[in-house]
Formats: sequence, C-alpha cells, structure tokens
Amino acid sequence: MDHLRPVSSGELDGPPGDDAGAAPDLADLLRRAGRADEAAFARLYDATSSRVFGLALRVVRDPAQAEEVTQEVFLEIWRTAGRFDETKGSPFAWILTITHRKAVDRVRSAEASTRRDTTYHQSNQPTDHDTTVEAVQASLEARRVRGALKTLTDVQQEAIGLAYFGGYTHTEVATMLDLPVGTAKTRIRDGLIRLRDALGVGS
Repeated sequence: MDHLRPVSSGELDGPPGDDAGAAPDLADLLRRAGRADEAAFARLYDATSSRVFGLALRVVRDPAQAEEVTQEVFLEIWRTAGRFDETKGSPFAWILTITHRKAVDRVRSAEASTRRDTTYHQSNQPTDHDTTVEAVQASLEARRVRGALKTLTDVQQEAIGLAYFGGYTHTEVATMLDLPVGTAKTRIRDGLIRLRDALGVGS
C-alpha cells in the first residue's frame, strides 16, 4: 500500500504510540482498519512499525530483511485486522505474534535455500550415525516443546513467546502487554513451571 514505508533502525528506541500526544487506541485502530479505513491503518502503522521492525531485526539479524518482514506484517494486518479478538490478548501482542511468525518464516526460507545449495555436497558424504541420531533427537525434542507450549494458558504463551522467542526483557514484555512488571514476571515464571511439568523435567 502506498502509505507503507521502510522503517530505519534509528526508529527502534521509541515506544509504540504517536510521537506527540497520547498513545492511540490500537484496538480501535485495528477495528477501523478491518473496515478498510486507510487513515486508521496509517496511524496504526506509525504507532507500531518501529517496534515491529525491532522484533523482526532481532529474529532475522539483517536490516534489509527486517524491513521486508515489516512490510509483510502490515500487509497481513491490513488483510486480517477484522479478525483481531480483544478478548484473547492485547492488540500489540497480536501484532507482535504476526511479526514473530513472519520473521521466523523468513529465516526458515533462507535456511531452506542454503540447504538446497548444499544438498549435492551432502549427498556425496558418508552419513555419520551419531550426527543422524542427534538430529532425530533434536527434532523430537522440538516437537515435545511445541506440544508442551500448547498446555499453557493464552496469557502465559503470550508472555513466554515475547520473552524467549522475541528476546525481550521482563520489563519490555510488561510494557508491550500493558502489565505491571511483577505480573509479567509471574506469567513467565508460571508458564515455565508448567512447561517443565509438561516436559517431565525434574526440579
């Protein structure tokens, strides 16, 4: 869309919200964007794009790639804003969830491309049994963790996702979710305890 613009790394430090005046009501802007209100969508973009870019950059580790991810995120928000359900989480957490998914998809796509480039070389190397076993074990462990995450409450998943997949501090998570720092820490702690139990890890 014409009003989407690349976000520079110099914009990372500002908190989500308009540069002047009170922060906008993101839920209201999402509802209006869901009704194809381009002015509301532009305000939403201006209010959140620097933080979206920041999370994308943390994941993809490349500014140009992070800019592309940011554009993909807002294109998806434009298409799906009407699906946002405020009862399931904060609007900013919903936006960051989309951002994390898009960024991870970009990383996986790059990794897949690299694997394709090296397939011939790898196919002509003898298979190391120990390496194969380790790869299988890692895959099974990742599957167990994904399954365990599903046992958490929505708010625990939200907090842990930002803290451990997004790389944010407890204070940053609290700010993003509009929570007291103590509450954010409690959600993360309780979620980790529940994960430990689901995975059968001892104290």
